[in-house]
Amino acid sequence: MLGYTYARKLAENMNSSFSIEARVPSILIAGGSNFPVRKKEKQNAARDRNMEDWNEIQGLLDKIRSTGMGGISADDPQAIQKLEAKLEKLQAAQDTMKAVNAYYRKHKTLDGCPNLSAERIEAMKAEMSSQWHIDDKPYPSWALSNNNAEIRRIKGRIAELTRKQETAYAGWEFDGGTVEMNREDNRLQIFFEEKPDEQTRETLKENGFRWSPKAGAWQRQLNDNAIYAADRLSCIKPLSGKSPVEIQKEARTAAKTEKKPSIRAQLAQDKEVLKNAPKKAAEKSKKQDLERS
Repeated sequence: MLGYTYARKLAENMNSSFSIEARVPSILIAGGSNFPVRKKEKQNAARDRNMEDWNEIQGLLDKIRSTGMGGISADDPQAIQKLEAKLEKLQAAQDTMKAVNAYYRKHKTLDGCPNLSAERIEAMKAEMSSQWHIDDKPYPSWALSNNNAEIRRIKGRIAELTRKQETAYAGWEFDGGTVEMNREDNRLQIFFEEKPDEQTRETLKENGFRWSPKAGAWQRQLNDNAIYAADRLSCIKPLSGKSPVEIQKEARTAAKTEKKPSIRAQLAQDKEVLKNAPKKAAEKSKKQDLERS
């Protein structure tokens, strides 16, 4: 089912891309004096929306690749912990491969290698004697290289998800509803007080939003692209008069200010800790004396 959805959406996206490219002739054909500048601006905006849709569709491809392969979705609340566990295993495997190769290089045999079980030693001997094993070492260079590349990829995903979790997002009110940032479901959600008209619904779809009956909201994955898409929608313009992008900048500035106390406050906090240290040590010593008596 997921594969069908991906194929259908990718086909629609590609057909839309071809249609967009055919909207405006090249300036080499139309000429500078007759070039439709306004139509070209609309074409560029449509290209941007089409590319955002394509990025969303690639998210489906990631889910397909992960099916049955221990893949970890970015929407999983435990994604970082699972990735860290996977990274630990990959690094342990890398260390083992290096140690085994070093042992073989020194002793010219796998017998007695402390990093392998007896069964694994015999299996690797059989692999090394096969015709396809051309490297003069138990683990070929490509195996270490591929594993190291996967380690770098997992580290990159952990860093990306960590940044995303630490990124502040703020919702807003608009005339006729609210926009909320659902961190748990990883969705930017638009709640209308009344059903929007057909033109508004089409505009939402063009900007990557989809109706969710379960949530009762128009939504898309929560990321900066979703904010940029919301910025283009006049139907959800914030009542504050600020743009969605400006609201996010303010939220992130406020979050940084809260996380980082002033230097004076930090010095005062450190001084208080040092002041209370002897008192806490005396209380601990007194408690130990009471336990001995």
